[in-house]
Amino acid sequence: MRAVGFALFFVGLAALLSYAVLFVPRPPPAPELPDQLVFEVASFDELPGWDRTELRQTFVAFQRSCRLFTRRVLPEGDVNGQAWVEACAAADSATTAAMDMETIARNFFSNGFTPLRIWNNDEGMGLFTGYYEPQLRGSLTQTEEFSTPLLACPDDLVMVNLSDFPGDHAGRIAGRVTDGNLRPFEDRREIEDGALPNAPPIVWIDDPVDAFFLHIQGSGRVTLPDGSVMRVGYDGQNGHPYTAIGRVLVERGEMTVEEASMQSIRAWLASHPDGAREVMDTNASYIFFRELNVPNPNLGPFGAANVPLTPGYSLAVDRTWHALGAPAYVVTELPDGTPFQRLMVMQDTGGAIRGPIRGDIFFGFGAEAAELAGRMRGQGEMWVLVPNVVAAGLEALELEAEQD
Repeated sequence: MRAVGFALFFVGLAALLSYAVLFVPRPPPAPELPDQLVFEVASFDELPGWDRTELRQTFVAFQRSCRLFTRRVLPEGDVNGQAWVEACAAADSATTAAMDMETIARNFFSNGFTPLRIWNNDEGMGLFTGYYEPQLRGSLTQTEEFSTPLLACPDDLVMVNLSDFPGDHAGRIAGRVTDGNLRPFEDRREIEDGALPNAPPIVWIDDPVDAFFLHIQGSGRVTLPDGSVMRVGYDGQNGHPYTAIGRVLVERGEMTVEEASMQSIRAWLASHPDGAREVMDTNASYIFFRELNVPNPNLGPFGAANVPLTPGYSLAVDRTWHALGAPAYVVTELPDGTPFQRLMVMQDTGGAIRGPIRGDIFFGFGAEAAELAGRMRGQGEMWVLVPNVVAAGLEALELEAEQD
């Protein structure tokens, strides 16, 4: 029996530690149904490849995300929230000399959690793509060679989480307050034409196309003229919707859907210098950046969960439907057809990541990561793991709804 989370599966960070779910009869099949998260309690036996997947790095990634749970002040009687805090305490104390880390990790997840199979209405498959940390060339001063700025977040940008307000609202919007009203921010074209003098550049890049793709990836490493490396990451967005320029090129007949990938899009932009700016400007979304301090070069940048991403084990999801910090089991295929069956941790989000079964896999840094991320586009399934106490409460609510 599946249950529908009308209020949202997890309602962003404000409701990170408790479900706001309303159980109703399963909706009838209908064309063009709006996204709606549906879930059913499952068992680990139902997860393809669960007995073979490596869990050690997932366990470490989950421990990093525990700060989301343990730093929150819980309201009195929040059983679900306390369950996540206790899961983090168990992770912190799980190490023992008698077992290797892989065994510890498998026992921790298998014994302490219950998987929930995720559906979008009656559809059990969703899209999984990839992203990576690109390498760029830049300078701290503007020159003829380094002339494309990465801008800091302007001081008048206001981000609003709509779910914080009463009513059936979801998502986030951005703008500036003018005469007591929240007004839209400038779009990409206007910003690149100099509309934001209060957004200072943090670094100058030598290639506008590289800078554009950095906006899509959200973070990167910039090699400066003296050989030092500056790591930069997301610090805000102008509030305009993300438009995939690959879709724009397909609609214009420049390439087919099958041909569209990061590599083919970059090749088109390079071969059409006169039209590249206009195509990139069709994506009105604009990202603002900050310098990141990530001491460990083997880890990725900080994601939306404010913890460093783990290559191959961090997943970006839609925060409308999922809470950051929870583990998610993903079953899909890599671009070469290799099965991808892995327990990941939801630690990031993105403008193009929309829907209950929609994930963006962080592949890390370097040429191999770029190749995988650029071509990754696979259909797949997803399970979210919750502490056993939380799953038991959901089953009880579902039974109660059936009896009513």
